Amino acid sequence: MTDSTDRFVQGVRLERASDAFAAAIAAAVDYRGDVTIDRAGEPILGYLFDATPERIRVMPADGGAAVSVPVAEIVSIEFSGKDAASGRTWENWVRRYVERKRAGEAANIESERLD
Repeated sequence: MTDSTDRFVQGVRLERASDAFAAAIAAAVDYRGDVTIDRAGEPILGYLFDATPERIRVMPADGGAAVSVPVAEIVSIEFSGKDAASGRTWENWVRRYVERKRAGEAANIESERLD
């Protein structure tokens, strides 16, 4: 499956001037890792959980209270943390399960991890 959000992966950073900036903010809400929001030299690292065209809300990684940031103040956004669900698809689980079975290893639902 490929869609426009596939390009927003760990390590990608977009500046405000980028044509994809608005799409990056929207994708950051669905991203299951931390992002770094640069607010004019004041970086905020955390989980972006809500966004409107006017503002975003971030749960800081340090455990502090949620922060509301006007979109107009954001200089850049970076997908800085590992996406916790990366590679955890049903297809990957089935592939690993079949590989273990073929190799003669014990493989059952109880012993399989989804990562």
